[in-house]
Amino acid sequence: MKTSTWGRFSLLLGACLMASASPAQEGDAERGQETSATCVACHQANGGGMNISGGESWPRLAGLNAGYIAKQLHDFKSGERQNATMMPFANMLNDQQIADVAAYYSQLPPTPGQGGENADEALLDRGEQLAERGDWNAYIVSCKSCHGPGGQGVGETFPGIAGQHAGYISAQLNAWKNDTRSNDPQNLMGAIAKRMSEEDIQAVSAWYATQPAAEGEAAQ
Repeated sequence: MKTSTWGRFSLLLGACLMASASPAQEGDAERGQETSATCVACHQANGGGMNISGGESWPRLAGLNAGYIAKQLHDFKSGERQNATMMPFANMLNDQQIADVAAYYSQLPPTPGQGGENADEALLDRGEQLAERGDWNAYIVSCKSCHGPGGQGVGETFPGIAGQHAGYISAQLNAWKNDTRSNDPQNLMGAIAKRMSEEDIQAVSAWYATQPAAEGEAAQ
């Protein structure tokens, strides 16, 4: 790998380690449970979401970091992150309600991911390689460089993706690849997703969907 390429990826990895968010507004999980009534249709009562093959999959929120959930809701509300379905719901919430519903979902036990159960061994092996080691021949940094070993998440900037639905992961990777999502630190995800083939995206999405999410993920 050329020196300039190493330098570029060193900056990428350094950004993963250094990125941090401002202190989050404190939320109340009990109030958040009441607010979450508007979320149940898509994200389910247990926060498990839905994997919809060939359609719009809804992410598991249960067990995700509260600060991360709150940031995404604020980004939907401001338009920094675009989603025609989420925007009107986010606009219904004030800052305190966002903090409350984020706190509520963060303390729910994670549910299993879906969408990777029928993947063949070769696809899952490729997904594990990309997730845990990356592919330097394709200049793809491992997912664990930012999301932690096993994709368990690192604080509120890099969410846990283990146990997330394959359909949702692949949709977001394609969104970063096609520049329709860009609300991550220093466009880290965009730079990586653009180097991934469609098979790579399917592989890493399926592998993470088969991995267990850590209990207590929200405390990271």
